[in-house]
Amino acid sequence: MRGAAEILDLELLWAQTRGDPGICIAVLDGPVEEEHPCFRGAHLTHLPTTADPACGGGAASSHGTHVASIIFGQHDGPVRGVAPGCCGLIAPIFADEGNLSACSQLDIARAVLQAVEAGAHVINISAGQFTASREPDPLLARAIQHCADRNVLIVAAVGNDGCECIHVPAAASSVLSVGAMDANGAPMDMSNWGLPYRTQGVLAPGTDILGAVPGGGTARKSATSFATPIVSGIVGLLSSLQLRSGRKPDPHGIAKLILETAHPCLENGDEDCRKYLSGRINVPALLHSIEIGEPKMTEIVSMSDSERPIETALAGSALLDAAPIARPPADLATPGLVGLGLAPMPPAGLPAQVRMSDAGIAQLRDLVTPSHGCSCGGQCAGGKECSCGAGGAKAGPTLVYALGTIGFDFPSEARRDSLLQSVLPEPSIAAQGIEFSEHLLGFFDQNPFEAEAVTWTLNLDATPVYAILPAGAYAAAAYDRLRESLRGQRLAAQSAAQGRPAKDGVDLVSLPGHIVGTVRLLSGQVVPAVLPAVRGMHSWSVSALIGAVLGERPDAKREQADFDSRASGLGDFLSRIYFDLRNLGVTPEDRALNYAATNAFQARQVVEAATVQGLDLERITVHKSPICRPDSDCYDVEVTFFNPDNTNVASRVFRFTVDVSDVIPVTIGAVRQWTRRG
Repeated sequence: MRGAAEILDLELLWAQTRGDPGICIAVLDGPVEEEHPCFRGAHLTHLPTTADPACGGGAASSHGTHVASIIFGQHDGPVRGVAPGCCGLIAPIFADEGNLSACSQLDIARAVLQAVEAGAHVINISAGQFTASREPDPLLARAIQHCADRNVLIVAAVGNDGCECIHVPAAASSVLSVGAMDANGAPMDMSNWGLPYRTQGVLAPGTDILGAVPGGGTARKSATSFATPIVSGIVGLLSSLQLRSGRKPDPHGIAKLILETAHPCLENGDEDCRKYLSGRINVPALLHSIEIGEPKMTEIVSMSDSERPIETALAGSALLDAAPIARPPADLATPGLVGLGLAPMPPAGLPAQVRMSDAGIAQLRDLVTPSHGCSCGGQCAGGKECSCGAGGAKAGPTLVYALGTIGFDFPSEARRDSLLQSVLPEPSIAAQGIEFSEHLLGFFDQNPFEAEAVTWTLNLDATPVYAILPAGAYAAAAYDRLRESLRGQRLAAQSAAQGRPAKDGVDLVSLPGHIVGTVRLLSGQVVPAVLPAVRGMHSWSVSALIGAVLGERPDAKREQADFDSRASGLGDFLSRIYFDLRNLGVTPEDRALNYAATNAFQARQVVEAATVQGLDLERITVHKSPICRPDSDCYDVEVTFFNPDNTNVASRVFRFTVDVSDVIPVTIGAVRQWTRRG
């Protein structure tokens, strides 16, 4: 039986390198049994995600361990990995919970951002979710774009449904998608195909791939999940060669080479060339291309770090509710499923979830279809320091500066029932549909010490993204602000229902702080827990903020037009960030962007200058600032305006700098402006 190494001539690559510890490959999958003999000597580091990292020997850890071993298995052990010398970041997104495991696109987005900030060059995702469009949830789309901007390559499985159908993240732009082929180079029957994969997908060996099994053994499994880490490992090896030759690793440039050098399907043959994607991966051609020179890079990854934009214009997109970790009905086991790794479309009514791209266990096929700084132990082989974390997140808790609305949840059903009995004046009032939060706020006013009885959350739309856990000497002040914000949101909602502006209402809340762990909500969803920085917790409405910046609307009609124009411009700026550009507030770029929205007085200078010139808002981008103070982390928020009456006129660009090195960002310097063509 020929293995993947023989099929792909990996010995040619291994003769050059088995991976450099300066290259980091992140594995977003189930928990990994790092004590397995194949990992002895590997440089693996865990990232704290919302999934339980415990390797319990269930389906998730079996899948995660197998995938990780394909990349990092040491060559003196039972599994020879593709890139055993590279550093590994293990970021669990699935957990061993019973026999079924699923996660949301929001969980994927969080883990992707963590991996980028920890220094990953390549991110392996052997998971996916059915989609009618190639566009993922906006939060995941932003995370994927962040990878492209940082030249971090996501390698994702196309799925194992044997159909012309697409999954995210594999179908998303800038992702290298991987299908599975057999030992003869033909596409496996289970491997998906689709239009996006024809230009960004490649086939790799996916049949009988040897990998590690929790408990110390090995097994051979077949699916796109196990073809994907082969490609991730090859990208890691080629990046290692670039690093060794003194060049900057270019994962996206390598991905382009992989697609350009792939063995194409012969269109005049008898086979369906759509199933070949762009072709079969061609290791000898790749090695030759890397040896003769730098691959031609795309425009976005060829920019310098100081000039690379973090594009934030997601025009027209609206946040989709991210599905919580779900507990499937008992009748969704496996009846009617045939063939290893084949899974049908999710039944109607089943919450949208990201699933493993395959499962060699029949009972998983309905829900699981395997489609912070890291040190790597300080020193790696040869005395080299790992690059994990270099230029990324500093040691210590992750900083957050997020925008959203305040909500609450319950730590248990018992706590919920206890509060219902304490808060509601009559037992029947809940059945009458009277809003519980109104009575809860009144109860907290009388008993402020009970504010910690609920789990306070920060929400994007109806989706909780953080749990808020005040602590320390000023915890009471934080709870007071949470109660005030929730009351203001209720007032704004009531005013909106009556068609009038809410003078004291609240549209949004800023939440600066540190991530200090995770919290499981009553629904089963697990979210990061934030220790808030009280002095940066603010709440406001867009209309009230505009009024605070611009003052009262003048009575004179001649002045009203100018006031309305400025108010409209400032409102557009704030709304773009709040609604079109929403994010998790974890990356430095997003923290700078969110603070720019909070600091409306700085934005006022920009909007007023643009209004005087009769300009409209075009886009908002964030750049790493080329100039910064020592021991700071500075980003430039760039706001571009255009002339709606003459689009041939050069755009006007305004830029101001935000230092995000502290838990609460701060603007530095004056607003700069210039004109720019194009």
